[in-house]
Formats: sequence, C-alpha cells, structure tokens
Amino acid sequence: MAENPMSAAAAAVIDRCDIEPSLESAAAEITLPLLHFDITWLYFHPVQRLLFYDFPCSKPLFLETIVPQLKQSLSQTLNHFLPLAGNIVHPLNSGGRPFSRFTAGDSVSLTVAVCDKDFNHLTGNHARVSDEFYACVPHLPPPKHSSSDDHVVLPVLALQITLFPDHGVCLGFTNHHAIADASSIVRFIRAWASVNRFGGEIDDKSRPYYDRTAVEDPKGLDSIYWNLIKRSRAVESPPISFPLNRSRRTFILTKDDVQKLKNFAHQKRPEMNTTSFTVACALVWVCLVKAEAAEAATPVADDEPEFFCFAADCRGRLNAPLPAAYFGNCLAFVKAESKHGLLKGDGGFVIAAECTGEAIQKRVYGEKGILHGAENWPLEFGKLIGKRLFGVAGSPRFDLYDVDYGWGRPKKFESASIDGDTSMSLCKSRDFEGGLEIGLSRSEKILNAFSAIFIQELGKL
Repeated sequence: MAENPMSAAAAAVIDRCDIEPSLESAAAEITLPLLHFDITWLYFHPVQRLLFYDFPCSKPLFLETIVPQLKQSLSQTLNHFLPLAGNIVHPLNSGGRPFSRFTAGDSVSLTVAVCDKDFNHLTGNHARVSDEFYACVPHLPPPKHSSSDDHVVLPVLALQITLFPDHGVCLGFTNHHAIADASSIVRFIRAWASVNRFGGEIDDKSRPYYDRTAVEDPKGLDSIYWNLIKRSRAVESPPISFPLNRSRRTFILTKDDVQKLKNFAHQKRPEMNTTSFTVACALVWVCLVKAEAAEAATPVADDEPEFFCFAADCRGRLNAPLPAAYFGNCLAFVKAESKHGLLKGDGGFVIAAECTGEAIQKRVYGEKGILHGAENWPLEFGKLIGKRLFGVAGSPRFDLYDVDYGWGRPKKFESASIDGDTSMSLCKSRDFEGGLEIGLSRSEKILNAFSAIFIQELGKL
C-alpha cells in the first residue's frame, strides 16, 4: 500500500537515508528468480510490523549513539541479506517472469523520526485507534519505471526508527511479500538485532540459504502461476485511505486457556487432534462471526459459506526438504470452510476447530504431499474474493518478543498490515509462558462486540 501524505498524523522526520550493505560486499550481485511460492504474493499489500521497546532515551543519545549504531549494524547485516537491499524487477510487456536483483549501489530506505504520541497508550492491549500507529510505519519507496517502460522496479524493504523521547523506541519494518515470507523476514530481524547487540558477524545458523534450484516444482508451477497472476491486476497497490475507521486490540490466551480449549474440543470430539493453533484460531473465528452477526444491519443467511484461510510453511515438507534458512516464500495455501449458521450456533467453536484441523490434516499431512493440487491454488483463492473470509497473519513459531537489540525484550509487537485485510495477527505471548497473543483490527462496534463474546466463550470452559 502506498503512502498517503495527507493521512494519519505523522511523526517528525529527522532523517531519511539509504543504507547500503557495507563495503566488503559492495561489488556483489545476486539475482534470484521469483518462484511459484513468491509469485503468489506479487500483488499482495506490503507487510508491516512494529516492535516497541520500553527504552527511556533522550533525543541526543538517540541521535548521537543509538541511530548510528543501528545504521552500522544494518549495513553489516545486509551483507548476508542482499535481496532485501535490492529490488523486484517486474516485466511489463515481455514474456519474462519477475525476478529479484541486487546490484552494487542498491540500498534499503531508512527513516528516523521522533513521535510525541503516548507510548504507553500505543503499547497497551486495550482498544486503540488504528491510524495512530502509522506515525511509526515506514513506506516502501514508489516503483520506478524503466526508460523503455518494459519493466518496473519494485523496492522490497523499508525501515523506520522512531523515538518516543524518554519513553521508548519503535522499529518499523515494511516489506514486499513477494521477496520473502515471515520465516525469512524474522530471520533478518533477529540477525540485525544480534549484530546490533553483540557486534561482529551473524552466526552460521542465521545465514540465509538462496539456492532456488533446490525448490520442488511439480507440473511447472512457476509458469502456471505467472500466466495466471500477470493477468490479474496492476503492479502498484492502492494507497491507504485515512481515516481507517478501525480500532485495534490485543487479546491474550494463557497456557491454561489454551488447554481448556483443547480439553473442551476433545470432550465433544474425542477423535479430534487439537493443537494450540487450531483452538486459538477456531475461538477467534467463531467470536468474530458472532460479533459481526450481532452488529450486522442486514442478517447473513445461515447457509452463507464462511472461509478461514492461512499459510503453512513448506520448507521441511517438500519432497526434497529445504533448510529452515531458505530465503524467500515457501508457503502452502490452507482453506477451512463452514456455514455461517453453524459457526454462530452453540457448537460453533467445536465445528470451527474440527474443520480447521481437518483442513490442516488434508493439506499439510496428506499422503500425496503438501503441494498436491497446488496448480489450482491461485484460482481457489481468487474465488474467495468478495466472500466472507478470515485469516491469520504471523505464527507462534516466530517469537518476535525474543528480539533484543540491546535494549531488552520488546514491550509490544503490532502487525500494522492487518488493518488492510480481514486477518488477525497471532504470536507467542510476551508475558505468559505457553500463551498466545492475538491482534485484531476492526470497527469499534465489531471490536467491542467481539471482546464481550470472547470473554463469554472463555467463561463457558
């Protein structure tokens, strides 16, 4: 999503600069084809993450010490993540497929800003106006068209460092989804934090793996996906329109809550294989359906389909497994489906958990492999446009609350990009071992209704 300069109140920008990988890799070049896993996300809105740190810091200390150190460590870290400093090259008229390219002189856009908003308010769990967070959200530079107009160059990463004087610091990350999924981006964030905190080089386990020839491509998916995607829509995403008329709120499930949800589902369906992910998603899905039904001006028919979609990491599940450090996208499309009337009924939670679990079992653990039917995924997803659809951004597998730049653990993680779709964010809880943290962005009315139903549903266990 492009920046709208007449949008939400912005922070005071002190500096905008471009950070290149440090000198030892200035001559390096790397070109990577976008595979079917990447092409899926070519026209998806940018992914925006915010990490808030409770780190009382004066403006002089911030500008004279913190920012220079972050710039230096970023430059060092980019040596190992060159595609993030590069661009996606998107052919417009030729038959070629998009690719990622880094060449000497490419860089990452970095904004340094100071914000006078209430740090403690923004980092709470209570309802907050979504617009307020965009003072900290970096914006990808605009695409650049070639002189011959036969291709467009798309920047893939933008960063922002925002000071809340004497209260804290926020690091903002915005990336083009086609360059990498959460596994790769979180690997970069953790590597940068490690270099900033300890200095030196990143460890071998943090180094990304770039071999695209190792990726399984049954049935020529790269060509199939490109032929479908290139006809779908324009290259540039529409700008965000403010006000968003949304609020965001954080909901916590403790380890005990999660276990009670599992026990309840198991009592109703002893044969059901429940996980923390399935029961948490089922609870939120059902509460949201009920909240929307309660606030709807026009009732939704009971037989109206309800869809719950999310992505599953394929790295270790391909016919020739990829290393966990594989850089790029490597995700499978998972879709659960039920009916509106079933989900808003008394047994809605168990039904949601069951169909979510069955969808995972079929896609992720099916006998024919995780990519079975992958040639149809773009068309399947396309059919969901305009339908009642809910999804998940993030995963409890990626613990961003463990990312320490030298200022301690983050006080709060926010997935700003859920404002642009119908997803919830999901991650490990910061304060409750074994717990989960759920972020939701909706209208104030829906959010209030959801909150009341969420509490009621947990009270039934």
